[in-house]
This record gives sequence, C-alpha cells and structure tokens, in this order.
Amino acid sequence: MALKNKDLPKLGFLYMDYVLRFFDHSNFKGWPNKIETVTYHWGDDKDRFIKEVKKKKIDVLIGNIPATAYETFRQIAGELPNVRFIPSLDTQFSNKSKENVTRFAWKYGLPIPKTYIYYNRENAYKFLKKTQYPKIVKKSYGPSNYGGYFVHKVDSYKEAKALFDEKKYHPMYFQDFVPMEADIRVMLIGHKPVCAFWRRAPEGEWLTNTSQGGSMDYMDVPKSVLDLAVKVSKAAKAEYWACDVAYGKDGKVRILECATAFAAFPYIRDWIGQYLMWLLSDARFRLPHIPMFNWEELGKISPDLLRTMRHITFGKYNSSYDGAYFGNKKKLYGKKTVYFHQLDSKYKIYKVTRRWSEEWPSEKWNYQDRFALKSIKSMKVPNLKNEQLPASCNEDAQITQTTTQITKKELKQILTSVNGLGPKKFDDIIEQMGGTQEVIGVLDQSASILLNIKGITKKLIKKIEVVWAEFKGEDK
Repeated sequence: MALKNKDLPKLGFLYMDYVLRFFDHSNFKGWPNKIETVTYHWGDDKDRFIKEVKKKKIDVLIGNIPATAYETFRQIAGELPNVRFIPSLDTQFSNKSKENVTRFAWKYGLPIPKTYIYYNRENAYKFLKKTQYPKIVKKSYGPSNYGGYFVHKVDSYKEAKALFDEKKYHPMYFQDFVPMEADIRVMLIGHKPVCAFWRRAPEGEWLTNTSQGGSMDYMDVPKSVLDLAVKVSKAAKAEYWACDVAYGKDGKVRILECATAFAAFPYIRDWIGQYLMWLLSDARFRLPHIPMFNWEELGKISPDLLRTMRHITFGKYNSSYDGAYFGNKKKLYGKKTVYFHQLDSKYKIYKVTRRWSEEWPSEKWNYQDRFALKSIKSMKVPNLKNEQLPASCNEDAQITQTTTQITKKELKQILTSVNGLGPKKFDDIIEQMGGTQEVIGVLDQSASILLNIKGITKKLIKKIEVVWAEFKGEDK
C-alpha cells in the first residue's frame, strides 16, 4: 500500500568534501518531505558524522562512497544499524578497488580476464619471469577510475619489473591480455539495462577510454553483454550499477570493471531518483518506464542538448499512445527479430530490497590494510601463502562466515521460545526481513531493527536479545 507523507522514510543525501555529488534534490522531484544533507569532512570526522545522522533522524542515506573512505564508512554503517545505506556498503564493495572487483567476480563465477594479485613482491617477480606476455598491469586501489591513465600493457618481464619498480603499485595486480573488439559500458537500474554503448580504441591502439582517444557508439549492443550485466547487477544486489564488459575477438564477454560510482547522464540520475522514490514509498510514486534500447535513439541526440532535457520520460506501449515508436519498431535480438516492447518483460525493473546480513566484512576482505606495503624503499611485505588465485576460482568454500549459520527450523525454535513470539509472528519477521539469513544478520547487528515490524515491542526485543545471546554463548 502506498505510504502517506508521515509514513515515508526520512531521506538524507550523503555528501563528501572534494567529491563530486552524484545526486541532488532535483533528482528526487516530487518527494513531499524534506531531504536532509549530511557532509563528511574527512579526517577525524566519523563520530560527528554519526551524531548528525542520528540527530536528523535519517532512515535512508543515499550516496556513493569513494575508495579512500570505504573502510571508514563500513565502521559508520556498523554504528547506524537502523539506517539503510543506498547503495549498501556490501554493494559498494567493488567501488573500492580492482582487486575487490576481481574477488567479487571469483565468488560468483563471473567471467573476467585471468587475473593475478600479489602482496609479496618477491613471489610476483618469480611468476613474472616465467609467465607469458603481454600482460595488463593496473593500479588496483585509488580514489577514481583514472580514465585508463593507470592501466599499462607490458610485453616482457623487463618491462613489467621496471613498471612496478617505478610505480610501486600495491598490491601487484595484473591480467592476461585479451584482444578485444571493443568494450561496452552498461548502466542498470533495478537490474534493468537503461543505457549501453560501445567504446572502441583508435586504430593501432588498445585502450578504449574516450579520454585516451577512444570512440563510442550506441548501436547493436549484443544480447550476451546485456545478459551478463544483469547477472552481475543481481549478484551485487545493486539498486543501480554499471559494468564495463570486454567483447573479445574470440566472441567471449568478460567483466572488466563494475561499480555504483560511474559517470552518468543527468537523465539517468533522474531515472535512478524516480526508481528510489518508487522503491521507498511502497509504489506511491510512479516507477519510470525505460524502454529497452532507448539509448540507440537518445544516442543520436547531442550530449549538450541531452543535458538540458533533464527529465526524459517514456510512456508504456499502447497502440494509441503518441510515443508508440518503441512499440512498432523491431530489432534483431539474439537469433530472432522482436518488437522493442517485448523485451521490457524480459529485462524488467526489480525491487531491490535492503540487505541485513553482511557479505563482505572488512575483517576478512580488507587485504589492502591488512597487508599494506610497510616500506616503499625496501619493498618488503609479508610472505603470504596461497595469494595467487586463478580467474576461475570459486571462493565460496574459503570464505569465513561472519554471520551465524543456522537453518530456518533452528531459528524458529530459538525465537518461538520467547514468550509472546509465536509461529505467526515468526513468519511475519521472516517475510518482513526477506529471509532466514537476513533475520540472522539483524540479530547479529541489532535486534532493535525488528521494532519496525508490527507487534514487536521493546519488551519483546529484550527477550529476543537474551535468547540470542544464550544461543551464541555470549553474556547478556
């Protein structure tokens, strides 16, 4: 049921000094209540920032976290368990580094170029002496995507060693060179592709970034690329997302980059805002209708004009609708020709629900700080074991679980042992939170989050905290 003004969550924009703002109030046109802003000032600002969010009673904090603030905001999010971050810190895991993109891809079995990550330089040099070339060397960690300026192609061990000795990139991150026809940027909202374009390298070159002289066009993005981008977005549980997909000369598609922080046209930021308004209001606001392959037509319009058009909307297909252009036009899709509007049911916009369990805890995954380069001069680092993983590696079996692992049946026995919490209320909790693991994640973080569910009182929360602590062997 659509929410009334008083029932809508309190929104806040997350801003940071010196960082370009992805959203502003104009992207949330029509939101009836005040949208707060909270600015992070870097340095020793964590506690003040947390106090301001609490003081303003913000329920949903919207904004991207740059790589250099990511670990701090994991701590901040832990101190604000009742605040929903959009995107979640787990979704933004890939924003932090190329290493994180790789580990994300390894976990979900996503195709990427074969990748090598070394924190021990001596071991890396041993490998580089015997490996085949060329290799692509990238700076893994940093404040932005760099536009290709920190991506290098090396054709021999001598070139690789000279590069790492000069740049001192840490970790040492490199990939097998994959000959590409081009790469394709796909932007998604609610897992639906809303814009896609080719980026092609100049003749005789290999970098496709437009800042490096590459060209772009919007026509005939292959089905395999769109399907892979959707799969990646779903794995990240992303409200909005972008993928860079390599289209190899061998016909295969591979993920190069993916993140929630990306350059987007103003109208796409408007569409994201409309989607989030719909998502957070129980559909009180209209879900934007974004026809498949709209980018082929919008791509014909001057970018300068597009910037002034700001709020671009499309009507759903209807034979009498004056925008029936997208209803009548056909396209070769895969191996057959279909109407554009038929693809909207295949590539639909999904409702991305809040995460309650933690997938990428820093205690496990913050390699950059755990194995920092201690001495730039001596280049000495810990002698790590099993640091090189193949691109096809499935890390599921190796991941340390940080949330409690029990079955739904066991969870039901624990919670229904609480006086006043019966099977029906247990089912309500599971439904409201989105599943067994989400409920476990809530209990591990703060059981008070369950107060949002009808019939759950503070008195009941105290009882739940006691039985949960007893189950985990903790004092309460």
